[in-house]
Amino acid sequence: MAGARRIVVKVGSALLVDRDTGRLRADWLAGLAADVAALRAQGQDVILVSSGSIALGRRVLGLAAPLSLEQSQAAAAVGQIRLAGAYADALGPLGVTSAQILLTLDDSEDRRRYLNMRSTFETLLALGVVPIVNENDTVATDEIRFGDNDRLAAQVAAMAGADVCILLSDVDGLYTANPNLDPDATHLADVPEITPEIVAMAGEGVSGVSKGGMITKVIAARTATDAGCALVIAAGGALHPLRALSDGARATWFAARDDPRTARKRWIASMKPRGTIAVDAGAARALAEGRSLLPAGVTFVGGPFGRGDPVTIEGPDGRAMGQGLVRYTGDEARRIKGLRSGDIADVLGYPGRAALVHRDDMAI
Repeated sequence: MAGARRIVVKVGSALLVDRDTGRLRADWLAGLAADVAALRAQGQDVILVSSGSIALGRRVLGLAAPLSLEQSQAAAAVGQIRLAGAYADALGPLGVTSAQILLTLDDSEDRRRYLNMRSTFETLLALGVVPIVNENDTVATDEIRFGDNDRLAAQVAAMAGADVCILLSDVDGLYTANPNLDPDATHLADVPEITPEIVAMAGEGVSGVSKGGMITKVIAARTATDAGCALVIAAGGALHPLRALSDGARATWFAARDDPRTARKRWIASMKPRGTIAVDAGAARALAEGRSLLPAGVTFVGGPFGRGDPVTIEGPDGRAMGQGLVRYTGDEARRIKGLRSGDIADVLGYPGRAALVHRDDMAI
């Protein structure tokens, strides 16, 4: 955790909202905010994935569980503004600016929106902002829902290229059996690989506020570790939960398979290309040195493709150098090939992006 460049922290409803009163646990949130500010002061990026909007909104509206879909959406609409305000109030006095990002499953599965969200995360983090992410329950129906914030946190970690994803919950990790039912259950501190036996050990949660059980956390761990991000399940009840984890509090760590950059490039390389971009010798040398592909070095654009689609990148000899996710449509790419980045706006009528394919979206 100390060496992580970027950290995603998932906050469960049971930690943030008092189960009996439905009110925000302001003292706990203040401790979390202090921990986040400390990480930021060390130069680490932090993204929070927070539950709690429906729980907060339900109390304000006086709605009793179980809620219908329409009631959940209404409660989320009321609760989201309160949740975002609570984080802003907790982080602001510590000199940390926060931002709200609302996502649905569609946003992570549509390549164009995926790239837009990735760019938004990169820009916010570069500006020192802590994004507060939640599922957009006001518009999400079952077919476009993540379903739980454990899964959402893992997807955000993969999208943002995080090194560590922390699931703060009401449990301190994975056991060989449900410790509430089996006195012989043993805590697992480290899980080097998610095997069928590990999946079978996962039991369901018992909280009356949170949705995710242990099985959702193990599934989230698989998503995160496949993307090169280590994931940890930790009890978050302490007033400074991230500090407690750094100090060695009991938790379960799932090891990443690769580092985030390597995992992302492997993912890009596995895609089926939708088009071809040929480059000159100068651009080929720049790509080999790990730089982005600029329009000036492009000599040919082939095939109809959309923004965010994978394309093959060919060198001046016609051989494939690799592939990447392109930031323009095929038509736009043909119009700006060979141009300097400063001339893009004159041709397209808007500034666009300097790189045709950014180095982070490329596997050479």
